[in-house]
Amino acid sequence: MNKSKLGKIARYQCIYIVLIIALLAAVIVSVNSGTVDLSVSEIFKIIVLKAQEGSVESNVIWKIRLPRLIAAGVLGGALSVAGFLLQTFFRNPIAGPYVLGISSGAKMFVAFTMIVLMNYVNVLPPGVIMLAAFIGSLISMGFVILAARKVKDMAMLLVVGVMIGYICAAFTDLFVNFAQERDIANLTNWSMGSFSGIGWADIRLITIVVFISLAAVMMLSKPIGAYQLGEGYAKSMGINIRVFRILIVLFSSLLSATVTAFAGPIAFVGIAIPQVTKMLMNTSKPIIIIPTTFLTGAVFCVFCDLLARTMFAPIELSIGTVTAFFGAPFVIWLLLSRKK
Repeated sequence: MNKSKLGKIARYQCIYIVLIIALLAAVIVSVNSGTVDLSVSEIFKIIVLKAQEGSVESNVIWKIRLPRLIAAGVLGGALSVAGFLLQTFFRNPIAGPYVLGISSGAKMFVAFTMIVLMNYVNVLPPGVIMLAAFIGSLISMGFVILAARKVKDMAMLLVVGVMIGYICAAFTDLFVNFAQERDIANLTNWSMGSFSGIGWADIRLITIVVFISLAAVMMLSKPIGAYQLGEGYAKSMGINIRVFRILIVLFSSLLSATVTAFAGPIAFVGIAIPQVTKMLMNTSKPIIIIPTTFLTGAVFCVFCDLLARTMFAPIELSIGTVTAFFGAPFVIWLLLSRKK
C-alpha cells in the first residue's frame, strides 16, 4: 500500500473521529439545554443507570429530549443522503429535495391527507402521514424526470423544479382554503419544520425506514460510482440504467418523504451537506461519501435544532429557518464558484 493511499485512509479516519466527537458534543449540550438544567453526571445516571425513574428530570430526558435528538440526527442524515442521490442522478450540485419541488409535493399530499382525513379521525397514524408524503414526493419527482427528458440544460431543469414547487404550494393553499381552523393550525405548525413532538413510536418507524434505505443505498455504491463516470461507462459495466434510475428515485423520494412527514419541509440541508462532505473527504467515491454525508447531516441538524431551541428561548425557531441561515450562504457561494 503506497503512502498516498495510507494518507487518504488517515484523512478519512480523522474526519470520522472529528464528526463523531462533534455529534457526541452536540448530543451532550442538547440534552443539557432547556428549562430543566441538568449536570453531565445527572444525565449519565438517568440515561445509563436509569436513575430517578418517574422524576421530572427523567421524563424530560426520556420523553422529550432524547427522541428529539435521535430524530434530528437520523432525519438530518436521511435528508443529506437524499440530496446526494439527487445530485448524482441529475449530475448537478444544486439539485436537492427542496429545490426540485419534491418536498413541496410531499407537503401538498400531506396537507390534502390531513385536511380530508382529520374530518373522520382525531389523530393520524405516523404511517399514514409518511405514506402521503412518499406519494407526493413520487408525483413531484415524476414530473421532474419527465421534464429532464425534454430539457437538457440543467439550469432550466432546476427552474422546472422550482415551478413544480410553486404549483404544489398553490394546491396546498387551495386545500387550506377549504380546511377548518384546527386543520390549518396543525398544517401551519407542521409546515414550519420542527423535530419537536416526535415520540419513541415515531422513532422506531423512522429508524426502520431510514436505515433499511441507507443499507440499500450502500449496496448501490458501485453502480452509483459507475454512473458518476457517465451512462455509457455504467452500461459497459453491465448496469441496467432504467432499473438503476428507478432505484435512485425510489430511495431519494423515500428518504426525503420520511423527513417531510415527521419534521416538515427542511431547506438547504440536501443541497449543502453533500457538497461539504465531498470537500471534507476530497473524494466523490460513494462508498465513502454516503456514510460521511449521513454523519455530517446528523451533526449539522442536531446543532441546528439546538440553536432553534436555545437562540431566542423560550421562543423556538423553526428548523428550516436555522438551516436556511447557514445553508443559503453556502449555496450562493457554490453557485458563484460554478460561474468561474
